[in-house]
Amino acid sequence: MYNLNKKEMNILKKLNSPAKIQDFINKLKTNFEEKGETCMSPRRVLREKKAHCIEAAFLAHLAFKINNMDSWVVDLKGNDWDHVICIFKKEGFGCISKSNHAAHRYREPIYRDVRELVMSMFHEYIDDNGNKTLREFSEMVDLSVFGEEWVTDEKELWWLNDALEGLKHFPILSKEQENNLRKADKIEIEAGKITEYQKIDL
Repeated sequence: MYNLNKKEMNILKKLNSPAKIQDFINKLKTNFEEKGETCMSPRRVLREKKAHCIEAAFLAHLAFKINNMDSWVVDLKGNDWDHVICIFKKEGFGCISKSNHAAHRYREPIYRDVRELVMSMFHEYIDDNGNKTLREFSEMVDLSVFGEEWVTDEKELWWLNDALEGLKHFPILSKEQENNLRKADKIEIEAGKITEYQKIDL
């Protein structure tokens, strides 16, 4: 299945709940792309044992599919940086998320829809000056519509990254709301700088 080998399948089959998937994702080191930008396939992530958000979302999505659970990938767009999450539904909507920071992580499946889930990340989606920068989220997509190449490809998946960016995106603020945003407090800015893994200079 998906051209995965026995070892890879055994790892993924054990990730048979959202909590187990998130725990596994958390144990992966943050991919700081020391040797250049990457967009790795799930096979490469399993081998390298590291990931950033989009790579982790691909792996989480695959784990859900291997265990016959529905999931989708969603792209979040901010003024300064994007974030990619893996959505699942268990009564409500929840998500798997890889972040080196405290805020943009796992969401319990308690949200009525994807917009409500995305908005739970709004106030912590800030830049170093305290500006709240989250602006859009994409429609949900099941990556199986792109075939199976993304699962084991040894090349960078920039084509899949481009496909996500090309999805229909929904704005979350009106212009009036955007113009009236209050900056985050100093303590919020400082809290947002807390990281789990430290980048090692080569």
